[in-house]
Amino acid sequence: MQKIAEAEARGVRPGFPKRPALDEEAIERIRREQEKSAEREFVRFAFYKVDPVWRRQPANARADQKAAFIDAVRRHGEQFMIYAYSLVGTRGDCDFMLWQASRELDHFHELAASFASTGLGAYLSLPYSYFAMTRRSIYVNKYEEQYLRKYGGSQNLEQARIAINPQGSKYLFVYPFVKTRDWYMLSHEERQRLMDEHIRVGHEWPDVKLNTTYSYGLDDQEFVVAFETDHVGRFLDLLMALRLTEASKYTLRDTPSFTCRAMGIAECLDALG
Repeated sequence: MQKIAEAEARGVRPGFPKRPALDEEAIERIRREQEKSAEREFVRFAFYKVDPVWRRQPANARADQKAAFIDAVRRHGEQFMIYAYSLVGTRGDCDFMLWQASRELDHFHELAASFASTGLGAYLSLPYSYFAMTRRSIYVNKYEEQYLRKYGGSQNLEQARIAINPQGSKYLFVYPFVKTRDWYMLSHEERQRLMDEHIRVGHEWPDVKLNTTYSYGLDDQEFVVAFETDHVGRFLDLLMALRLTEASKYTLRDTPSFTCRAMGIAECLDALG
C-alpha cells in the first residue's frame, strides 16, 4: 500500500484529482463566513442518570468519587460555560443535567473523557443528550427593532444572539423541537407572519427568557429550546398560550420536556446519596 505523505491533508488520496480551485472572490466570501461562524457557540444539554448500585457503596467511597467528579467540572468550567441543574423530583429517567457552551467543540469531548476516567463516571449513563449551535434568527423581532431605535446597542444585541447568556434563574425548561416539512414549504413572508404572532405572545411573558439553539444536521432535532424563569407557572402559561398560535400547527415534535432546577454540581450529587 502506498504510504500517504505526512504533509498531505487528511482525506487526500494519492493518484486522485483534487477539487477544482475556487476563484479568489469565492474564497474571500467563504473566509468571511467562516470567521463569523467561529464567533458562534456550540451548545450541549447532557442529562445524566446514576446507577442505583452506586448508592450501595460505603459513604466514604461515594464522597471520594463525588469530589473527583466535582473537581473535573470545576477544572473544565474555568475554560467554558458549565451550568448544573438537578432533575431529582421532576424526572424519573435522569438525575442531573449539565448545560455547556463553548466556541471550541473539543471542550465537550475533553469534558466527557474526563468524566469517564472518574469513579462516578463508571456508574453514569446518558439517557438524553442534545447538541446544537447558536446562530442569528432569520426572523425579524419587531420588539428588538423598537428597542434598538430607542436605546441603541445593536452591537451588544448581535453578540447576545450568538452567545449563551444564562440569567441565573431558578428553573430551566428544556426540550428538543422539530417543525413539519410543510413549514419549510411556506414562503419566508408567510413564515414571518406566523412568527410575528409567536413573538408577540412570547413578549407578553418578559420574565420567561427563551434560548433557542439550532441542530440542523448536528443532532436528531432541528432546535433545542431552553426557557429560564423563577416561576414554574409562568412557563406553563406561556406554553399554553403558544399552543394557541397558528404556527403551532407546524410543530412535529417537542418532547421530551425537562424541568431542571439550578444547583451547583455538589448539590446535584448530594441529592443522589
